[in-house]
Amino acid sequence: MAEDDDFGAPIIAELYKPPALLPIAQLKESLLYAIETFPVTIIVGETGSGKTTQIPQYLFKTGWTNDGSQIAVTQPRRIAATSVSARVAEELGCQLGQEVGYSIRFEDVTSERTKIKFLTDGLLLREMLVDPLLKRYSVVMVDEAHERSLSSDILLSLLKKVLRARPDLRVVVSSATLDAEKFLDFFAPDDGETINNKTKEEFGTIVSIEGRTHPVDIFYLSSSTNNYIEKAVETVMNIHTSETDGDILLFVTGREEIDDTIDMIADRIVDLPHGSKSLQPLPLYAGLPTDQQMYVFQKAGANVRKLIVATNIAEASVTIDGIIYVVDTGYVKLRAYDPALGIERLNVVPVSKASATQRAGRAGRTRPGKCYRLYTEAAFEALESATFPEIQRSNLAPVVLQLMNLGIQNLVRFDYLSNPPSALVVRALDLLFSLGAVDVHGRLTKPLGTRMAELPLEPMLARTLLNAPTFGCLSEMLSISAMMTLQGTAFVTHDGNQKLLEKARRRFAVKEGDHITLYNVFQAFTNPAVGKQSSQWCRENSLNYKALLKAVSVRKQLRNYLDRMGIQENSLASSDAIRVGGMSMAERVQRCLTTGFFAHAARMKSDGSFVTVGGETVLWAHPSSIFFHRKADWVIYHEIQETKGKVYIRDLTTIEMDWLTEYAPEYYKVKQK
Repeated sequence: MAEDDDFGAPIIAELYKPPALLPIAQLKESLLYAIETFPVTIIVGETGSGKTTQIPQYLFKTGWTNDGSQIAVTQPRRIAATSVSARVAEELGCQLGQEVGYSIRFEDVTSERTKIKFLTDGLLLREMLVDPLLKRYSVVMVDEAHERSLSSDILLSLLKKVLRARPDLRVVVSSATLDAEKFLDFFAPDDGETINNKTKEEFGTIVSIEGRTHPVDIFYLSSSTNNYIEKAVETVMNIHTSETDGDILLFVTGREEIDDTIDMIADRIVDLPHGSKSLQPLPLYAGLPTDQQMYVFQKAGANVRKLIVATNIAEASVTIDGIIYVVDTGYVKLRAYDPALGIERLNVVPVSKASATQRAGRAGRTRPGKCYRLYTEAAFEALESATFPEIQRSNLAPVVLQLMNLGIQNLVRFDYLSNPPSALVVRALDLLFSLGAVDVHGRLTKPLGTRMAELPLEPMLARTLLNAPTFGCLSEMLSISAMMTLQGTAFVTHDGNQKLLEKARRRFAVKEGDHITLYNVFQAFTNPAVGKQSSQWCRENSLNYKALLKAVSVRKQLRNYLDRMGIQENSLASSDAIRVGGMSMAERVQRCLTTGFFAHAARMKSDGSFVTVGGETVLWAHPSSIFFHRKADWVIYHEIQETKGKVYIRDLTTIEMDWLTEYAPEYYKVKQK
């Protein structure tokens, strides 16, 4: 299988200790007894204790899949699903995709033989649309539940319902912090009540695994710093030049900071004395291509110290051996949705105490370690105890759509682990109503609402794609939708040459904006006479070969979804010479995009900034947009993010103002009151 190319055995061999040495090995029998006896088992254990890799194997080897069922292990992040499944396949001596496989959005590496399946919690939610009681699984393990991701919270609520209908199902919830009691109380019946003839005491149990055995010395700053990146670089260089062997893990907030940090480190490495130990900086973040993610697990060469510069992805989702020093900037980038403005903000905020503890713990896995916190002890004491659950700070439209499609109509009475603020639910329903997915009674519309829920795209993009046949541009919108799932990774610098990248972007750019520019990239890449789907052509054009191959695969899958709905890709030639109703192809795409993204409209001002329709927020075109340097009037944008106090909009396409009232009269009538 092609996917196996990303997972060579020599790479993975450095991932973990031999299974027999993992802390969980001593608890094997009591764990299996707990899972056999209780419907719900909560496992508390440090990251690195072996729970993710070993528990599925114990269950597999003791016959939990003998009747043809599977074991599902959910992960909050895709990188964890892919890296851990590769490790477990290797330990069981099978090819990835056979007895052990993984399934993430738009990538399914499983087969009929698969018994242990690693998947993102969001993907298991999607499976429930087809199989509401998850009948194919004998055990569902929800890993890293303490991260309180939106999908895992909703999944736990739904599993609570499923357990009432399926006494044979076993749910294992693993958490690295002491949320165990909360999870157990959530699942168990109330005092004096029973579920399937089981009382509260009989329904669930908590198993604790002793994790880290090595102490970690923690150092604080004596006074706070106003530039934590510079301080981080300085700290890393001090560790490198004065401390003994051992790799370094540095936590920063996002991809931009990772790139900046690595550049700064690269400048300092040049000044190291000749013949001294070298420092190898490696990035780690969620959007990193799989093959590059795997570098962080490889053992450093002789006389080389690894420096992994990571987001909070390295806090819990992946275990990297050899880390002795942790440098914690004390910040994390969290999504926070503002329902009043409809803006999803990526705010850099202080970490929680639980996260800081997790980060420090990464240093003591193989021997005593050190954690350098780039903040004062008083600042640590003032931190929140745990990260705010995602359900209380997210755009809930995609989740509401999923729940409604699962037949859950009463969103207020739904049994949430933590209740979302009513403003977020109201905003989600408003948006879904304006998109035509929900009717005035708050019920899912048919067929539009159910079709939107079935497409693995966010609601606005799903609506756009479903509207495409009306505008005679389904073929184009399939390609654009596939490119949008790449989340800005289509263009890439192969040697850090920003000028070449800009030149390449201009080669494909059109005045209508980023969506059609990305469509041109896709067309050129797949054209047998131009890009020929070749990696060499991508390199010459500053394009990301693996990302574009993924777009080809995603497009095929989206087309299959539409085929199943009875929507056929049209055979209209994609040429401006052909006009449908007097419209050029570009205009049809622009109008079609307006029908889905009308709520994301903005107007450019004379200074090059944009302002929202209500005029309450100033927005700026993201540097990756062609409108970073070009003029426009009205645009719709795909996503919005706040960085360093500035609100940026990504993936812009020009539109006419009249189209907003034409395609969303209800929405803009309300707005003008």
